[in-house]
Amino acid sequence: MPTITFIQPDGSEQRIDAPVGLSVMQVAINHQVPGILGDCGGSCSCATCHGYVDQAWAQHMPAAQPYEHDMLTCAVDVTEHSRLSCQIMVAPELDGLIIRLPASSF
Repeated sequence: MPTITFIQPDGSEQRIDAPVGLSVMQVAINHQVPGILGDCGGSCSCATCHGYVDQAWAQHMPAAQPYEHDMLTCAVDVTEHSRLSCQIMVAPELDGLIIRLPASSF
């Protein structure tokens, strides 16, 4: 089972074994990761699951679709590594993925 590490703005980490096939957002919600709300339930219609894919993982991620880019315009503190965690599906090749959470999520 792949492991995902969520890093809070204060540097604290939460490592979670993530079932393949779930979204990164759903994994975070299931484990009560602070800063990931997922208000829309994963339908890419809010930005409450915004996070930063660690730079080391950026090249391993599938490209964001145009509708995700559009929704990211509603997020605060967007960077080139911003993604909506509801749009990242857990797959075996994402074992070790690191998601940093923006301070604006709190």
